[in-house]
Amino acid sequence: MPPGTVLAPPALEARDLHKSYGTHQVLRGVDLTVAPGRLVAVVGENGAGKSTLLKSLAGVLAADRGEVILHGTLGHCPQEPILNGSLTVEQHLRYFAAAQRLPGPERGLELVRRLGFERYLRTVTGELSGGTRQKLNLTLALLHDPDVLLLDEPYQGFDWETYLRFWELAEELRSRGKAIVVITHLVFEQERFDLLADLVDGRLVTRTTTATSTEEAHRADV
Repeated sequence: MPPGTVLAPPALEARDLHKSYGTHQVLRGVDLTVAPGRLVAVVGENGAGKSTLLKSLAGVLAADRGEVILHGTLGHCPQEPILNGSLTVEQHLRYFAAAQRLPGPERGLELVRRLGFERYLRTVTGELSGGTRQKLNLTLALLHDPDVLLLDEPYQGFDWETYLRFWELAEELRSRGKAIVVITHLVFEQERFDLLADLVDGRLVTRTTTATSTEEAHRADV
């Protein structure tokens, strides 16, 4: 590293996260550091605690012990869309834009176009398919252009074309310095990620990908 180089702080840090439900220990000391412009996959079997981890990182679920440090703004896309079935797609965009104090829904409309569901703008979400609801779920998480994006099974229900559009969007966000954590039970294309981390027995175990150096994997720091 050249002399005088100033390292940017990590976008997201999790230190020694623990979470139990009664006597069942789900997280047993999770550590994760994600730098700006990095794409991380957290992989685990159903019931391994992936959603619990993501909710803890997002701050919607309090950990029993440990801390999460966020540098910048956060976007959270939960596995189950939280939408109002009586509102249209466009109404969701306008209400969420107002809640984020955005000047208007223009960014949301652009994301709708990129994900290919603009024909549903005036459809109430209660009439949408599961895949289209997931597209809106992702759009709302991205609406305010967050610095850190937490995605729980984001492409669940997507058709192949939308799956490819999702990855085009993810690559663009990464190139702009956004930090992205994807929760998934299955990884088809490991080379897309800078780091793969398996959630096993309540802890993260990292493995290398073609985009990750041995040193980075050893430090669990991307």
